[in-house]
Amino acid sequence: MSGVQRLSRREFVARAARTGAAACAGFHVVAADVLGAEGATPANDRIGLGHIGYGRRGTALRGLRGGQTLAIADVNRKRLARADGKAIQGFQDYRRLLDLDEVDAVTVATPDHWHAINALHAVQAGKDVYCEKPLTLTIREGRSLVQAVRRYDRVFQTGSQWRSMQGCRHGCELIRNGRAGTIHTVHAHNYPSPWMPELPAQPVPPEIDWELWLGQSPACPYNINIYMPRARPGWISFRPWSGGELTGNGSHGLDTVQWALGTDLSGPTEVWADSTNIRSQIHYRYANGTTVHLDQGGYLVGGIFEGDKGKVIIDMARVRCEPEEIGEAPLTPNDLRLTHSNHHFQNWGDCMRTRSRPICDVEIGHRSATVCHLGNIARWLAPRKLAWDPEAEQFVGDDEANRLTWRPMREPYRM
Repeated sequence: MSGVQRLSRREFVARAARTGAAACAGFHVVAADVLGAEGATPANDRIGLGHIGYGRRGTALRGLRGGQTLAIADVNRKRLARADGKAIQGFQDYRRLLDLDEVDAVTVATPDHWHAINALHAVQAGKDVYCEKPLTLTIREGRSLVQAVRRYDRVFQTGSQWRSMQGCRHGCELIRNGRAGTIHTVHAHNYPSPWMPELPAQPVPPEIDWELWLGQSPACPYNINIYMPRARPGWISFRPWSGGELTGNGSHGLDTVQWALGTDLSGPTEVWADSTNIRSQIHYRYANGTTVHLDQGGYLVGGIFEGDKGKVIIDMARVRCEPEEIGEAPLTPNDLRLTHSNHHFQNWGDCMRTRSRPICDVEIGHRSATVCHLGNIARWLAPRKLAWDPEAEQFVGDDEANRLTWRPMREPYRM
């Protein structure tokens, strides 16, 4: 897939309508808290928002200063009813939301297998995008998404909100400014990979458009253990719809590693896993010789960064150093300071007004997701070592591994 897209958004709408794949359930509903914090922003200066995916994360993406929610989309009609009493349009089919000229920007909080397609169609429709991590189900989806965002000149924020946490940023600044010396080893959380489910068919609840939920993934019977995100264990644990927790919480943790190592726009050059077990240890080597080992039970976001002068330990928002004195002196005006943001969602809104790139632009989000995908591929092909070219975004001399950078997409849900 060398081009930005295989099928335009409008062509996709027409094709899906012909096949009966995605009937629209559009209606007006009417209220207040979802409208966001409008304050005294003039009506013609407000950002019209649409939310694609209105579950736990989707409902949390509200309150953008100067923003107003105008439409929501979800395959579950009961979720659309949450806007009952509010002046908001609701659709089962997100593509109808994208046809609204009054919607300037959208949030994407659908299951992982829908992220890239939702976001691609949004930028094609001229919308700015806030997309939950991980950006993609595969590496090649990510490159196509980056190309589309650049082609359509959209403001795109990845939902890696730990970049907007002061503690996490401070830990990365200590590392980037050499407080621990030259970093040679990183120990991070050992996130599990997904597995293939074997679940019985259950009746599809009448409020859910299961065909549309499946999207690009292979056709399969409904089961609540697939539909729920984590609890049962849910789609995030299953290979057809996710990269497991390695792309779930791993997108936060390995994004922090990338930030601390200064490899936002690159990645490792070698990756291998101890075995094909979904919890086997994964190892990465970067061009400068730094090795990253997913072998820890803690540090869900962050890790232990070992240098020739000491260690910096990032544990989510908490940072400590060994020895303590390497972190005690404040940073000076001459030290490197990383991009600052106190509110990840609002950073996106502010960048929409200035047309600048947010703190976790699409390229950064793609690169961090790629590190996660590389780990899954390493487990699937363990124990052999895989050479990765981060510039060409291909495995070197390994056709089998390169085939795993992409997954077949079911018609008509293709990029």
